[in-house]
Amino acid sequence: MDRLVVTGALGTLGRWTVEELANDHEIVGVDLREGRSSHGTVAYLAADLTKQGPAWELIGDVAPDAVVHLAAVPGAGHRVGTETFRRNVISTYNVLTAAGEAGVPVVWSSSEATYGVTYREEARPLESLPIDESHPQHPEDAYGTSKLVGELLAERTVRRYGVPVTSLQPSWIQVPGAYDTAAVREGFDPAEPTPSGSLWSYVDVRDVATLVRRALAGLDEPAHERYLAAAPDNYLDVPTAAAIDGAWGELAPACDLDGDEAAFSTAKARAELGWEPAHSWREAETADVDREIGR
Repeated sequence: MDRLVVTGALGTLGRWTVEELANDHEIVGVDLREGRSSHGTVAYLAADLTKQGPAWELIGDVAPDAVVHLAAVPGAGHRVGTETFRRNVISTYNVLTAAGEAGVPVVWSSSEATYGVTYREEARPLESLPIDESHPQHPEDAYGTSKLVGELLAERTVRRYGVPVTSLQPSWIQVPGAYDTAAVREGFDPAEPTPSGSLWSYVDVRDVATLVRRALAGLDEPAHERYLAAAPDNYLDVPTAAAIDGAWGELAPACDLDGDEAAFSTAKARAELGWEPAHSWREAETADVDREIGR
């Protein structure tokens, strides 16, 4: 059984990822406070990963086979921009460097916000649709910029230490039974659509957790790979191309998205990792799930 360090283990994605991996891995979950678990394979430690000493000591003492780095300010609007950028960049630098020094591969959570398709309510040009990992990245807010810097740190870690690093780029993460998509859908005006930073894409947290599993299994060659994660449909229940045309106007590129097909492509994750999202808002918005996962 492989030993993993999972940072941000008490966050939304962290809790569901620990739950996904606990039966097959020995896990040390790390967060700002100590958690509890019903799994005998999971233990928790409290550490501030923005401090170099605890990050390096943690990975050195645990000696994991891989690190799953999910600790972060989880998006714009949670903290002021400077604090978001500082916490995300410093913690990612510390964790990736410590993993590199230990010769340990890393899977970590970046974001589709690195593509920066809107800033506040102003549409930014889209070069092509659907957006895939080759699309230019031009984030505008502190959160997206911090994640793009994290991807540069991932590339640096591969070059300097020769360990594999995988950057996952989830769309708007939703929790079954507690989706935030319904309120946005109900307020959507097809006649005057407002640009959406996620292009009305989303992804179920359970699907991101399974992508973490797939990415861990794919850590072979010392390379940096990026994988977008999104559900196959938008959450509006209207044609994606029509919504983008209405919101972006002349900034919208020609596209052949079919119906409510997602504007972010997961073809790379499907082809290279065999990952397919299994959950749609149509059933997950009202799903009855265990609310105590990882708490």
